[in-house]
Amino acid sequence: MAEQMWRVVAVFRVVTLAYAAVLIIRGHHSYAHPGAGLAALAVMCAWTAITIAAYARPRGRQPWLICTDVAVAALLVLSTRLIDTGSRISAGAPTIPVSWAAASVLACAVAGGPVAGLAGAVVISAADIAERGTLPQSTFSNTVLVLIAGGVGGYVVRLGLRAEAAVDRAARREAAIAERERIARGIHDSVLQVLALVSTRGRELGGEAAELARLAGEQESALRSLVSGAPADRPGDGLLDVGGLLGPLGSSRVTVSCPAGAVLLADRPARALAAAAGEALDNIRRHAGAGARAWVLVEDDGAAVTVSIRDDGLGFSSGRLAEAAAAGRLGVAQSIVGRLRDVGGNACLTSSPGKGTEVELRVPRG
Repeated sequence: MAEQMWRVVAVFRVVTLAYAAVLIIRGHHSYAHPGAGLAALAVMCAWTAITIAAYARPRGRQPWLICTDVAVAALLVLSTRLIDTGSRISAGAPTIPVSWAAASVLACAVAGGPVAGLAGAVVISAADIAERGTLPQSTFSNTVLVLIAGGVGGYVVRLGLRAEAAVDRAARREAAIAERERIARGIHDSVLQVLALVSTRGRELGGEAAELARLAGEQESALRSLVSGAPADRPGDGLLDVGGLLGPLGSSRVTVSCPAGAVLLADRPARALAAAAGEALDNIRRHAGAGARAWVLVEDDGAAVTVSIRDDGLGFSSGRLAEAAAAGRLGVAQSIVGRLRDVGGNACLTSSPGKGTEVELRVPRG
């Protein structure tokens, strides 16, 4: 899109140069200094060649060159008072560069958007008014048109670039989803079937094989959740779906419940929330007992996102966390509480012996 707009500027510059050349060659004999008019045309031709060559490459579109472009156009407008006669100027004769001067305004708009386009338009308009000495209707109309070209042209360029970026993001997302589906089909036809077979046969054999069957079943459930879930990220807006991040944590002993719609949160707090929830589930697997089950609930009240993790395990006494911290074991304090605090959230742990544990993780939006 940007390259196409620079080509439009180049074409506009050439076309307006041709128009200015026709007017200068046809009417230069009426100037006070005919030779100076032809010299101004030569400067316009040379500057057109320089800018077209420079703007054709991204590294040539330097701010100093674009500012020089506007300055050259403004000086050529002001040169009209030195080249043409006073009577012709008073009668409303066009400036020496005519509409060629607007090419620099378009260059500003393409390079810097509506603000830069308006700034370039103001400079050219000021030169036009200074050359006339007054503000007749024709000059006023030209000024308005140049300002519109600078502002609207810059806005259209920015709008086009945003649209192009959105299309590119959508194409990338479609490609990612297609690749995900291809991988999911391969996993379903191989790994998932093997895990399902191990889980079934292990339960039938019993004994130590039953424990292997349980582990295989958990991995099968987690893998199915991973390959079947939608991508968690939203490219371009910096948001992540908390439900998409927590979904893969589910297994035969962990139930994850999320709202029907996406629970969107900024990238860093969303990842911190998911990591803290994962650490809480790891603690359950290590300390809650062999048969403990866990439930993860995601809630979104608009102002904040809350993730609650509850288990039916062994639980612990209220002073155990303080004792662990005093002994230098800072797993909960750093990986859960500290991680949430770093992103402006908080974590609350509640437990008692024999009654399981509940962890509430809350991250406010904004």
